[in-house]
Amino acid sequence: MLRFQVLGRLSVTSELSDCTPTAPMARRVLAQLLLRANNVVMLDAIIDELWGDKPPKSAVPTAQTYIYQLRRQFEPWVAKDRVEDVLATCGAGYMLRVAPDRLDLAAFLRLTKHGRTALDAGDAATAGRLLRQALSLWSGPPLADVTAGPSIRAHVVQLTEQRAHAVELRIQADAMLGRHRELVGELKAILLADPLNEWYHAQLIKALASSGRRNESLIAYQHLRRTLSTELGLEPSDVLRELHQEVLAGRDSWSDWAVSGRP
Repeated sequence: MLRFQVLGRLSVTSELSDCTPTAPMARRVLAQLLLRANNVVMLDAIIDELWGDKPPKSAVPTAQTYIYQLRRQFEPWVAKDRVEDVLATCGAGYMLRVAPDRLDLAAFLRLTKHGRTALDAGDAATAGRLLRQALSLWSGPPLADVTAGPSIRAHVVQLTEQRAHAVELRIQADAMLGRHRELVGELKAILLADPLNEWYHAQLIKALASSGRRNESLIAYQHLRRTLSTELGLEPSDVLRELHQEVLAGRDSWSDWAVSGRP
């Protein structure tokens, strides 16, 4: 059976064989079909993805040719006479049928959902395990080696946000389990890439204070305050100012690490 990956480089494999299409336009069509796996993608949407508002006169037969090429690519790894069931024609569109356990995106969404459910139920250990499994499916930016048109770009933005949220949930689970010292280094690294993210600053301040490093926690707040003032002319949010006061007062642990309570 074929296995598909979009959370990184586009990949299609069967056991030890790599059967990823190499033709750039066929890859774009495959990427669009995978992002909408088990749903119909209209031919008009494929044409818009490939050529935007300036399609060639031959757009329809050319797009159909890419579908034909994908079917031929899959033939050696699909049961006899089943390739058109896997990549099916559905009226004026096409559907790529993929079992949930054969597409990394589907597995990521499922694991993240279950992880969030466990976290909401107070089971931080299960949540952390599921969210780590979900995040381990990523090997880089989604569809990193596929030229993206408007549809794929929109999905990439959405997937990037979903991954970021999964990271936040996993950090919340680790914090609830008391893994504050382990979180400090990770949070510092994240903030090097995203220095204006107040939620991550709040988690770093909490993690430092909970690790017995109140002085560093207060320094982290002052660093954030200077950064916001210099870069944006802003003061920290009310949530962060309250957090600062709590650290000053000597509070060194928090039970409310909720992502929903972002500054």
